[in-house]
Amino acid sequence: MAENGEEETGSVEASGFSDLSDSELLEYLDLEDTQESSASLSKPGPSSELPGKDDKLTSLPKWKRGLDVSSPMERFHLKYLYVTDLSTQDWCEQQMVYGKELPGFLAPEKAAVLDTGASIHLARELEVHDLVTVPTTTKEDAWAVKFLNILSMIPVLQSEGRIREFPVFGEVEGVLLVGVIDELHYTAKGELELAELKTRRRPMLPSEAQKKKDCFQISLYKYIFDAMVQGKVTSASLIHHTKLCPDKPLGPSVLRHARQGGFSVKSLGDLMELVFLSLTLSDLPVIDILKIEYIHQETATVLGTEIVAFEEKEVRGKVQHYMAYWMGHREPQGVDVEEAWKCRTCNYADICEWRKGGGVPSSILEPLAKKVK
Repeated sequence: MAENGEEETGSVEASGFSDLSDSELLEYLDLEDTQESSASLSKPGPSSELPGKDDKLTSLPKWKRGLDVSSPMERFHLKYLYVTDLSTQDWCEQQMVYGKELPGFLAPEKAAVLDTGASIHLARELEVHDLVTVPTTTKEDAWAVKFLNILSMIPVLQSEGRIREFPVFGEVEGVLLVGVIDELHYTAKGELELAELKTRRRPMLPSEAQKKKDCFQISLYKYIFDAMVQGKVTSASLIHHTKLCPDKPLGPSVLRHARQGGFSVKSLGDLMELVFLSLTLSDLPVIDILKIEYIHQETATVLGTEIVAFEEKEVRGKVQHYMAYWMGHREPQGVDVEEAWKCRTCNYADICEWRKGGGVPSSILEPLAKKVK
């Protein structure tokens, strides 16, 4: 409870929502058609209620997760996860689950925070390179644009230049993780540094709990990027998880953009072959330094920086624990008593099964109650 004093009670940052990388917000909006989120989960039915007074949720749908034999990956129709899905679990797994079960329930002030953060990211990106809009009509086209971006950035990294918004993807514990690295550049000593930008609504550094999840997020970026440049990520794995059709012809806009970049391709498979070959033969180094930069949204003032020590064993342990939920091997968990202060700014506090069960999911408590009777 020592962190109570430093938490911004009532603020958006204190809710764990700042976990969502502004880069990955843009990535999500661009590729949301590939995730195929269940429309039925976002619409109220006879067994659920909409937010009541003050936008507070009053009840959950009457269906029980404990009776659902499918895994969360299957239930939410997810082909892959974003890195920020896991970092949000690091803040509060139960909160993250409610966010999936009740999509669209986003307070206006939180949406504004994301919009502002995305604008700052865009300004930073335009400092490094121009942006070109490439119309896409299929998920293969959308992924093709990602691959073209990677192909254009590899030579810049090879010449020790600076790049922004580098897409990363790789299989971790049987699940495909996708993300976007804010920035990669070399230090004066020639070390490859990953710089993650985090915008803050208030002119103050985050609490230790928030720093902890931010550190986990960029550690995952390094874990995936390193695997990519070491040849550990395969096209077969990517196709298996995303269900992409490598032989499907690319759209005219994507083909035109590819030709302008000097790439003679016809299908997504052609591009994938180029990307994995380029990553393998590029001799790009693994990431040496992880840095987080906190910036005040209103003034763009740098509030401070954090250098993160990469602890692979700890990262793998956390990933295994979080993936166990997604694979359906365990129930979602809320925060420990010591971190119950997080509930004060959570939109789902009034309907939280974890809180009502005193730290145990209600789906586990109910059978016990029946047995006592």
